[in-house]
Amino acid sequence: MATRVIPPRILKNIRYNTATATTTATTKPLNSAHPSIISSSVVPQPSLYDKADQKPPSTTVNPPLLNFDDAEKLFAPVSTPKLLRSSAVIHATAMGPMVDFGMWIMKSKLVQKGVLKDLVMSSIKKTFFENFCAGEDAADAGRSIRWLNGVGLRGMLVYGVEDAHDNEGCDRNLKGFLHTVDVSTSLPYNSVSFVIVKITAICPLKLLERMSDLLRWQQKDPSFILPWKQDSLPIFAESSPLYHTQKRPEPLTPEEENDLELANQRLLELCQKCVQANIPLLVDAEHTTVQPAIDYFTYSSAIMHNKDENPIVFGTIQTYLKDAKERLLLTAKAAEKMGVPMGYKLVRGAYMSLESKLAESLGYASPIHNTIQDTHKCFNDCSSFMLEKIASGPGNVVLATHNVESGKLAAAKAHELGIGKVNQKLEFAQLYGMSEALSFGLSNAGFQVSKYMPFGPVEMVMPYLLRRAEENRGLLAASGFDRQLMRKELGRRLKAAVF
Repeated sequence: MATRVIPPRILKNIRYNTATATTTATTKPLNSAHPSIISSSVVPQPSLYDKADQKPPSTTVNPPLLNFDDAEKLFAPVSTPKLLRSSAVIHATAMGPMVDFGMWIMKSKLVQKGVLKDLVMSSIKKTFFENFCAGEDAADAGRSIRWLNGVGLRGMLVYGVEDAHDNEGCDRNLKGFLHTVDVSTSLPYNSVSFVIVKITAICPLKLLERMSDLLRWQQKDPSFILPWKQDSLPIFAESSPLYHTQKRPEPLTPEEENDLELANQRLLELCQKCVQANIPLLVDAEHTTVQPAIDYFTYSSAIMHNKDENPIVFGTIQTYLKDAKERLLLTAKAAEKMGVPMGYKLVRGAYMSLESKLAESLGYASPIHNTIQDTHKCFNDCSSFMLEKIASGPGNVVLATHNVESGKLAAAKAHELGIGKVNQKLEFAQLYGMSEALSFGLSNAGFQVSKYMPFGPVEMVMPYLLRRAEENRGLLAASGFDRQLMRKELGRRLKAAVF
């Protein structure tokens, strides 16, 4: 379809409104919320409870918690140039051939040096980077956070480094994460909801792989002793995949144990910094090759630093994995028994291609749910479990979703449970530059909403951009929700400018 170019004089005259915008049996599922508090676009699901427990239909119709009908109100805080760029990028990432070509360009040796590299990097910066990232440095990120704060959203600050392969790289990355905490404390109060850390950036990747092998073997053989292991929460469930470790691994060498001690010290320093700043630290999830070690670091740190009712260290559960719900229930139960308040970010996941290829290469079924419907159900079930948990006790949950129906169901469930909208225990989250309608819709309904905001030089955050492109291809091709609303609002502004 041809793209219409809007003359600058029209753009200049466009006006927009800036008004303020375990057991399954014991967990009430999200889609059992009373129909009167769900948007009319959601088809009410049959009750899973006995007829004796059912309440008669309400005679009054309450307005939906989330309203996406008014595109003008949803996008009121967004300038027209920004909305145009976002619409163009979102449309591009929904086109398979365009994504394939873009990923080929970004991975190609042709862009490693010279004029072509400068041209490609400049193009990426002005399009994908500026849409999905908060800036190239902390100052840029701070400006992005302030803008979000002004329109009623918060930011999760992500120093955009990923895998480190030696201690020198890990030490350098740690300085970046510590600086991110300092930047967060300099910004308006409560404008930064979390500082994000990737364990793969502060612990050598090979060591994480070795630790994960050893932890998996201990799961297979409980008599297998790991002398370096500290107190932790359950890392595996009965259904967790263990095929990565085919034979009994050798113990850590003295050099590896020294590297592990250095990694422990790095994470300890970062946790202490967050405790002093009173800013939660959220540990991102990775692929299952190293996730056991990441969970070990997360849970051992949570036991050490999470006190009272408000956790400082948060873990991440990827609900596209078949064992996600079972692991969440086990971990939550163990944490409750130990008196440790836990915080979790629930996401669907971003390593689908890698996980499927690895499992297939080893002759095993993929650890990812067989259908997208199963993934949606797992996310919604885990959300329901955590909402019920925080409604009656300690703990926090971040519901990181771009799925509109999951957002509606979770908002309705929170309302049903009496969880206050602006409540420190509950946060919704979306990636910066994505699902803007859902973010503003939740915020307009009174919920706390954060945007996941990586920052750093373009080349440094390239792995993140590649994953976003790969993930978005399926995500955005399957749902035109945001695109339709953006087109509607851009059309309205164009008409207002012309007529």
